[in-house]
Amino acid sequence: MIRMMFQHAKKHPGLIPQFFFLTLGITGASLYLIRLARGPHVTLWDKKNNPEPWTKLDPTYQYKFVAVSTDYKNLKKEGPDF
Repeated sequence: MIRMMFQHAKKHPGLIPQFFFLTLGITGASLYLIRLARGPHVTLWDKKNNPEPWTKLDPTYQYKFVAVSTDYKNLKKEGPDF
């Protein structure tokens, strides 16, 4: 298949940018999926040692949800200031 792409690119040089951006998009999507699979520290793949990871989180832990009307600067945080 790659050989056929090179043959088409030699015959039609206008396809070279299309092949470049197609490869760039596939690579970017693959890297993004790998990043999602590794995930944040909340998502755990270890089901033997920690089958219910949500029970270890503090009730005041701010999840990655966004509320449009909430001003996050004025919320009280428990723990060390960074």
